[in-house]
Amino acid sequence: MKQKKNLYEGMYILSATLSDEARNKAIDKIQAGITSRGGDIVKLHQQGRKKLAYEIEGHREGYYYVMYFNVDTQAVTDLWQEYHLNEDLVRFITLRTENALDKIEFKPLEEEQ
Repeated sequence: MKQKKNLYEGMYILSATLSDEARNKAIDKIQAGITSRGGDIVKLHQQGRKKLAYEIEGHREGYYYVMYFNVDTQAVTDLWQEYHLNEDLVRFITLRTENALDKIEFKPLEEEQ
């Protein structure tokens, strides 16, 4: 029985210390993990380098990516296991969604006083 593919929104924060080439390889690796499990990439938004809301394992900044992709539910569990082994990935989250946004904008963090 073939499982139905669902649309997911994944947010990935990559280490700010990566070079452009290493960052591109890291995001390509994430995309390859999805496509190798029968999924397809709908849209990728590069949000650029941003300050993190709080320090994560010594990281104060990261490169933000938001990706929309279709894949079956079981593949998400497999992807999460793979993400935990990726040293370049500071933080990630995957949510099921109904539609892919054409434009994404982050509200700037308020400066501490």
